[in-house]
Amino acid sequence: MSPRHRLLAALMAVIWGVNFVVIDAGMGDVPPLVFAAIRFLGVAPLALFIPRPRASARAVIGVGLFMFAGQYGFLYLSMAAGLPAGLAALMLQAQVPLTIAFAAIALRERPGVRTLLGVAVAAAGLVVVGIGRGGAISLGAVVLVGFAAITWAIGNVIARGSGAPSGLPLTVWASLVPPVPLAVLALAVSGPSGVAHGLGTFGWAALASTAYTVILSTVAGFTIFNGLLARYSSASVVPWVLVVPPVGMVASAIFLGERPNAAEIIGGVVLIAGAWLALSPPRRKVRFTAPNGEVYSAER
Repeated sequence: MSPRHRLLAALMAVIWGVNFVVIDAGMGDVPPLVFAAIRFLGVAPLALFIPRPRASARAVIGVGLFMFAGQYGFLYLSMAAGLPAGLAALMLQAQVPLTIAFAAIALRERPGVRTLLGVAVAAAGLVVVGIGRGGAISLGAVVLVGFAAITWAIGNVIARGSGAPSGLPLTVWASLVPPVPLAVLALAVSGPSGVAHGLGTFGWAALASTAYTVILSTVAGFTIFNGLLARYSSASVVPWVLVVPPVGMVASAIFLGERPNAAEIIGGVVLIAGAWLALSPPRRKVRFTAPNGEVYSAER
């Protein structure tokens, strides 16, 4: 990955890390599925100005259903069920090994040993954090964020296999898909009166949160992410999202007062080490001929 694309990936990770705090601060009494639907309704008008992506309609719908509706529907429900913002940022990254596994099966992308080892180390960090939390969170919230990770991983593979050369059109047009299914599910879960009450309490905090998630998290973040997926393998791009949890945990500590315990700090450090290992470029093998005519190889 070029230095410019690495900087873009780092910017994406920072935007997404802070995003969890913004969601937590803005949701309030708004039903989570309504809040998620409004997020993508804010992106939808851009389709009037952005040309359709050079990808099949099936791929666009798939990205919209899995990467957007599935991921954020389940994520918002898990946070409404009590999952703290910092921990949500961490647990959602189960999508990293899932994406690499799904891409290996569906797209025949074989990750390198360094990538696999780094992801394994990062997964160990996730386990340490989970142990540190103990029984502080409900099983339902954990299951919901697990479904969010699975649907995001499926969406990543669909986006990677779509062949779309640019991330912005795919992001914008796929955002047309989530509002309807999320609104229907919101009516089923919260009922018409709950949805009406939520819309009535949609104040300035919710509006500011939605503006951040629309402009920065969705349009900017996923344009970078899907653009990188169009250029590089899933195993080269997705591990960058492992940088999101430490950013989310720091932002949660600063803005929400969520103080990590010792296990969370240790697990976060292990996770960062795994991300660094997975993202560090492999050493190149150089062949050279000695004066005696023998050929040697070395890494540099």
